[in-house]
Amino acid sequence: MSRDDARTSTNAMSDEFGRQRYAVSRGVLKDPELSLLYQYACCRAAKSTMTSDARSPGASAAAGDVFMDGLLVDFLPLAETITGMKLFPTYSYFRVYKRGDVLVRHTDRPSCEISLTLCLGYEAGGPWPLFLETPGGVSSIELGPGDALFYRGTECVHWREPMSGERAAQVFLHYVDQNGPYAEWKYDKRREIPFDRPHQ
Repeated sequence: MSRDDARTSTNAMSDEFGRQRYAVSRGVLKDPELSLLYQYACCRAAKSTMTSDARSPGASAAAGDVFMDGLLVDFLPLAETITGMKLFPTYSYFRVYKRGDVLVRHTDRPSCEISLTLCLGYEAGGPWPLFLETPGGVSSIELGPGDALFYRGTECVHWREPMSGERAAQVFLHYVDQNGPYAEWKYDKRREIPFDRPHQ
């Protein structure tokens, strides 16, 4: 893809985000980093170094992982381009799901005003749909490994039905509008996050 084509594609996603409150970007994370992060996530789950939460009680989950916080900062420029906002990063979170796990219907807390959910990989016959409810109706969104969904997490109800595959890993990267009502949630009200650095 040429730079002009990439710019056109990003502009189209930005328009979609403005209209629909979400946009999908394909192939934003590639191998070898993608495969390494999937293996890492699965290894952490297998070694029981993660917890669980009420949103998906059977899944292994962890916040503030050093590698996922690196992604939080790395994807900040793209998140700003697609949303058309200057953003503060808040926190990263990831889950490793197994057969039968669900994601209950919910909206997110203030520090997740803008969210990016990125598929790290799965062992299944195909993608596991995420359902997103917007003013335009309910969308079923399928993400392959390396694909990302940008969405307004505090506004859009979202959920997943029981997973039929063996395993799936997903990372969530959260941001707030620097000029919006949730700006105080910068860094999720921590003093800092690892790897924070100036960006253009």
